[in-house]
Amino acid sequence: MNTNHHESHGPSTAPQITLRGPAELADALPFMLGFHPSDSVVLVALHGERGRFGGRVRLGIPRSPHEWSETAEHLAECLVEGCTRRGDRPDAIVVFLCQDPAPGETGRRVMERLRPFSQRLRTACGALDVPVMEALCLSDGLYFSYCCPDSRCCPPDGTPLALSGTSVMAASAAYAGIQVRGSLKDMEARLKPRESDDDPSRPSAQRAALGEAASLLVPKILDAPAGQGRQEVRTTTIALASTLIERLTEPPESPAPRATDSPHDVLTGRAGLTAGRGHVTADAADDARLTTEEAAALILGLQDRDTRDQAAEWMEGPEADGALRLWRALSRRCVAPYQEYAAAPLALAGWVVWSSGDEPSARVALSLALDADPEYLFARLLHQACNEGLDPESLRSCLRRERDTRQAAAAAGDRTTDPGGAGDASDAQGAEQGSGQGPEHGLGQPPEQSRRRAAAPRTRPRVADRPAGPRPRVAAMRATRRGGAGRAPAEAAGAVRRGATAPRSVVVRRAGRRGTRSGE
Repeated sequence: MNTNHHESHGPSTAPQITLRGPAELADALPFMLGFHPSDSVVLVALHGERGRFGGRVRLGIPRSPHEWSETAEHLAECLVEGCTRRGDRPDAIVVFLCQDPAPGETGRRVMERLRPFSQRLRTACGALDVPVMEALCLSDGLYFSYCCPDSRCCPPDGTPLALSGTSVMAASAAYAGIQVRGSLKDMEARLKPRESDDDPSRPSAQRAALGEAASLLVPKILDAPAGQGRQEVRTTTIALASTLIERLTEPPESPAPRATDSPHDVLTGRAGLTAGRGHVTADAADDARLTTEEAAALILGLQDRDTRDQAAEWMEGPEADGALRLWRALSRRCVAPYQEYAAAPLALAGWVVWSSGDEPSARVALSLALDADPEYLFARLLHQACNEGLDPESLRSCLRRERDTRQAAAAAGDRTTDPGGAGDASDAQGAEQGSGQGPEHGLGQPPEQSRRRAAAPRTRPRVADRPAGPRPRVAAMRATRRGGAGRAPAEAAGAVRRGATAPRSVVVRRAGRRGTRSGE
């Protein structure tokens, strides 16, 4: 089965890998996705008589069994329709259910608990005239087959997975340069807030800094005449981000480089950090180089669409590594109740890694951005483009042109050109046309009109993942326009996002949907 889903469906002279049986299918899954899925359901399309691998979709396993039927139907439709849209309807499907046991639970117990979900997936695929060739449960280092009745090859107590790096698939992937980046849980942990072991008070300090930054920046963005405050915040934010990128790329004083450090680690100042101690220590070193005040100012400043787009220009060259580390660090600083404002740094992190060719990491970051804010248009467009295998060069070219135009105008002293920089990625893709929404406090609109538009209440479908009642940032916007004093810091931050970001089309999740779909 060919694991390269981007190649044409015609005859190919490239080497092919044939997988035989459930064991080799289970071993191939991390190489198809680029990471070890955890707490995930994965559907993989098969094409032709030889079962060539095609598109795949991944979703977090819903916690409630009541959601399994709807989730199964949605996943089956998504995979079949996506493959059909590309001109190659799948002939069969392989289902993977991956979940680690809870404390006191065994792998076999997990398999039995998820058996009804597996059956619903098989029924949903069959309803679309696409049979499920194999359904596997991967748990506790074992694999179980829901389809094979032969206990000699698929015993009821499970079969151990192959040791990492010992299979034919692993050898072929290493030869082809395919990298498995660890588990999905570990990849997401690098982008989520976590308690500080060395300083338990840091989340509280960061929360207070975010509140103070909101009280200072919201009036500048929304209330200054003729957009002067917004421009001032943008200039300050970009300058601070540039300074921090340089700081993160400076070689640390210690620890000293080790013999096992790669040249990239030495050049980027991460020598002695990643070897033997993983990404946790490296990320902690980056966190230590940012103060809570600096992180808060950047998080609030990036809620402005034009500021975020100008920051997206750090997507290649020597600045890309420092920018990625900065966006990750900012994502980890978006503590409660500011989780929603992680959408901007997460989307920027996803854009940088996608631009550098790391699609699996990009999907993880963009999925978390959509978890933080399902309406965030920048993340939605990038997520869709990445999943459809589009070339990021078209967007890179657009950002380069905007950067060159802005720099040329600044050099010529042209004060009539807006220094906001790059247009929104949605403008480059043409996705905002026909959306029925105009810019919210954006360029090309008088500030008075934009403030009225931002303050106006809107009716929209409620996102199922969120609690009932009015959303804090909408209420905050109304309070801001009334000049309400003493509002909560989270409400002030909400006013920034509603008043100074790009218009976003509403995404309505199905009831109870957990996680974000990551498919190709």
